[in-house]
Amino acid sequence: MPISRAARLTAAAVIVAGAPALPALAQPASPDQAPSPNPRGLPGADAASTQGRIAAIRVEGNQRIEPGTILSYLAVQPGDPFSPDLLDRSLKTLYATGLFADVKLDRVGNTLVVRVAENPIVNQIAFEGNHKIEDSDLRDDIQLRPRAVFTAAEAEADRDRILQAYSKKGRFQARVTPKVIRLPDNRVNVVFEISEGHPSLIARIQFVGNHAFSQAKLREVVSSRQSAWWRFLSSADEYDPDRMAYDRELLRRFYLRNGFIDFAADESHAELSPDRGGFFVTFTIHEGARFRVHKISVVSQLEHLKADTVRKDIALHQGQWYDGDAVERSVTQIGDDLRSRGFTFIDVEPRIVRIKGKNAVDLIFDVRPGPRAYVERIDIVGNVRTQDRVIRRQFLFAEGDPFDQTLMRESKQRIQDLGYFGKVTVDPSPGSAPDKVVVTSTITEKANGSVSLGGGYSTYVGPLLNAGLTEKNIVGSGIDGGITGTLGQFENQIDINATNPYFLGKNLLAGFDLFYLNNSSLYYTIYSERRVGGTVNLGYEFNQHVRQTWNYTLVDRSIYNAFSGASAYITSQEGRTVLSQIGQVFSIDYRDSRVHPHKGWVLRLGLDYAGLGGTEDFVRAKADGSYWIPLDYFSGNSAWDLELSAGVGRIIDIGNHQESIIDRFFLGGDNLRGFQPGGVGPRDLTDPYEDSIGGRFIWTESTELHFPLPVPKDFGLTGRAFVDIGSLSGYTRLGTDNIVASSAPRLGAGIGFSWNSPFGLINIDFADAVLKQPHDKPEFINFGFGSGF
Repeated sequence: MPISRAARLTAAAVIVAGAPALPALAQPASPDQAPSPNPRGLPGADAASTQGRIAAIRVEGNQRIEPGTILSYLAVQPGDPFSPDLLDRSLKTLYATGLFADVKLDRVGNTLVVRVAENPIVNQIAFEGNHKIEDSDLRDDIQLRPRAVFTAAEAEADRDRILQAYSKKGRFQARVTPKVIRLPDNRVNVVFEISEGHPSLIARIQFVGNHAFSQAKLREVVSSRQSAWWRFLSSADEYDPDRMAYDRELLRRFYLRNGFIDFAADESHAELSPDRGGFFVTFTIHEGARFRVHKISVVSQLEHLKADTVRKDIALHQGQWYDGDAVERSVTQIGDDLRSRGFTFIDVEPRIVRIKGKNAVDLIFDVRPGPRAYVERIDIVGNVRTQDRVIRRQFLFAEGDPFDQTLMRESKQRIQDLGYFGKVTVDPSPGSAPDKVVVTSTITEKANGSVSLGGGYSTYVGPLLNAGLTEKNIVGSGIDGGITGTLGQFENQIDINATNPYFLGKNLLAGFDLFYLNNSSLYYTIYSERRVGGTVNLGYEFNQHVRQTWNYTLVDRSIYNAFSGASAYITSQEGRTVLSQIGQVFSIDYRDSRVHPHKGWVLRLGLDYAGLGGTEDFVRAKADGSYWIPLDYFSGNSAWDLELSAGVGRIIDIGNHQESIIDRFFLGGDNLRGFQPGGVGPRDLTDPYEDSIGGRFIWTESTELHFPLPVPKDFGLTGRAFVDIGSLSGYTRLGTDNIVASSAPRLGAGIGFSWNSPFGLINIDFADAVLKQPHDKPEFINFGFGSGF
């Protein structure tokens, strides 16, 4: 809390609590350093034994502290002799309390006079000059508190704590000066004046003892980075002592992944430059020899299990370099496979046996019964805002269930996929008995709400502005809601939505979506479209992989502003229609992550029926799915994977009713790169615009390879190569029209990249229409950019 300028100007004294002691508020000595009590008026030991005993004790100088409290610290009482040893002990005890700036013991006749100067009370604590660390975080670091007793030693200790907090931020040039402002009634305000200085960046990273891999390669392995001008928005080039240990672990895993079983990161140290502006970081390593896998075997000690039945789960093969990560994956996959077969308590332990005279090892997987263990308790740590039940309901087991590593790992992924937390760990620890396990989930919460104002450009919307107020975890309840708006050259949109994933505390998803959309992208369509309506959703999970969602949609739609001379298929549908539709989506999801999938698959089956009132009457069926194939085995990098996606859809009119053009399928753009939106499918040649009229049957397939680009990871660039295939057909003929329609497959292929830039996500795809038909409309580049600020 800032202290006013007036308060500072009227303060009785300003005392700097730096290295020297405070002049006006004497720093209390430690008990061992307290002044030896030879108080004025007290004779020496011999005199004390001959000049009587203490008749009374009088306390002077105390303001807040009761005399009885002070007397309780003394080692003497009336009737005791004036013993220098007892007085010395009394003096040290009073100093040790930290309550007094000065203590004197005087003898007046046979009365012992205890004169004290009390340490002041802290009124307020303030921080000035801090920008990188919030006041609240600094208050958590220091020990001084308002209404506590002030001591210069504690102020100096808090100065060191603040410096330590800045050193963890890589700011070793920080300077902290504690100042004390004296107030009436023996009170003080404490101000920590902070000069944060510039961050101490890593000037150089070097390795000693490496032979198999170059300096440049190993610099890519560690998370720390050498400073560079383009890392101005990254903290990876700031020195962090805690990151050094993490870097050593990254080096160890890298070398184990490449066959160096005996690797050791002996030490790492950082040397600060004389100007304290940069660090020279050095890792000393021992690589050892590189080993290949000679033979792989499985030894089963489980009844009714043949060892050969789990060999398919082993992610290594004979003759390849030893791979520590592949061994871990093999252990996990064998365990998951056996648990799915009903083997609950098992242990899978890998062993290596060195082949004498060769740089090769035999790899043995021991599968045996494991100790029976049950979940005693599930603890949630770190959730300040998010309610316990929001996290606890993501666990796939309950207290009292058998402990299962697979379910624990999947539960962690479910918590991570909520998107509420920056970091999630789920770890087991011993319980109150040998067969009890305590599972602790430690989370780090992050901001889930945002007020955004941004801008960008899209190929299909043009220049755009967007604004929104969103919150993914309203008051820590897990409810997701928000209001967003977009103002673009060709599209305006407003959306208000809210979703409760556990409505009424049950396995029931409930939500709504209200929207307004006005699209006038006449570059791709020769008419404008307006929609106003809403959707309500209700869903439930059969298990962690199978879900079904129902929805009802009511929308008022208008087609207007069609070009003069447009196709009769379009002009005949100008005007207002009302869609009243009920639908469902049945999904089976076996992805490793719903947010950033790397392996697994998902399948969705959808069915819509329009005809519950309104002007439309049709049935629309859709199915789509995706399959991810990790390429870690071939690339040694988890950024490589192959995504296979496919979809099919069909719309069927009921009776003699013809569906509206805006309910049909369109092909091109995002679902078939290399072609404009609506650039493939039936179109009318009777007008000069060759209008796309949509189709009733669509199918698509996409094969996409994701890979890292040869640039530093800090750039946030990822690449992709893709091949898209699809076809669109089916329409109702109107009289003597001139419709061109071909169900022949079209194919687009190309490359693209995504940049997670400081200004927003930028996607650029370059694609060529490899297979096309006459009158199709190709598009070579698709560009999208959005930002929030």
